[in-house]
Amino acid sequence: MNFVAMVGRLFLGFLGTLGQIGTFTGTALSHCMTPPLYCGIIGRQMLNIGYFSLPVVGMTALFTGMVLALQIYIGSSRFDAEVAVATIVVIGITRELGPVLAGLMVAGRVSASMAAELGTMRVTEQIDALTTLSTNPFKYLVAPRLIAATVVLPLLVAVADTIGVFGGYIIGTEKLGFNSATYIKNTLDFMEPIDVISGLVKAAAFGFIIALMGCYHGYNSQGGAQGVGRATTNAVVSASVLILIANFIITELFFTR
Repeated sequence: MNFVAMVGRLFLGFLGTLGQIGTFTGTALSHCMTPPLYCGIIGRQMLNIGYFSLPVVGMTALFTGMVLALQIYIGSSRFDAEVAVATIVVIGITRELGPVLAGLMVAGRVSASMAAELGTMRVTEQIDALTTLSTNPFKYLVAPRLIAATVVLPLLVAVADTIGVFGGYIIGTEKLGFNSATYIKNTLDFMEPIDVISGLVKAAAFGFIIALMGCYHGYNSQGGAQGVGRATTNAVVSASVLILIANFIITELFFTR
């Protein structure tokens, strides 16, 4: 009976957390869609999330494209299908690896930062001070981050896709001996608009998830410095897991007939 009671407590706790996240999400979305919007804060968040994440996302995309081209060539050479390297690289980068890896990298950097910032404001009662000054914390702290992340992640992923495909091109032409014009032609001929569109839709969803988890865990943190540390860890873990779940769901919606 103790085991059953423990399972029941865990399940009820999970349902309670799910309900809190749902309520938080609904409140945040309502503030994202109603004026006033703090455009200056949104711009600063876009700069922080997008521009300052470019180095890590760009390096990740470049070496992923290189490794992907090399591995595909090694595997396809067993079946005399080396010509498919360019095609598989562009599809793999635009559909999956570009948005997913960019999302995970940004989650590790941005979601943790948001959780730490809002968590520190919570434990030092700065969020309560905003309420005292008749400033809605959701409108001032949460909504700008959600809007900025949702808008800027597709732009970041578009850059990552370009860099990743370019990395595959470098390996294909400089190391594997492909003709430059033929590689580019194969890339353009087999890349379809749906490949890019699906990746950008995923990026927007991932951006929303990253900001939502960072804001939720930071906003609801408690227990001083240890609580802020837990909120930061939970934000990164939950954002990463939800990104992988959302990736499957969106792929299912786009490519399952």
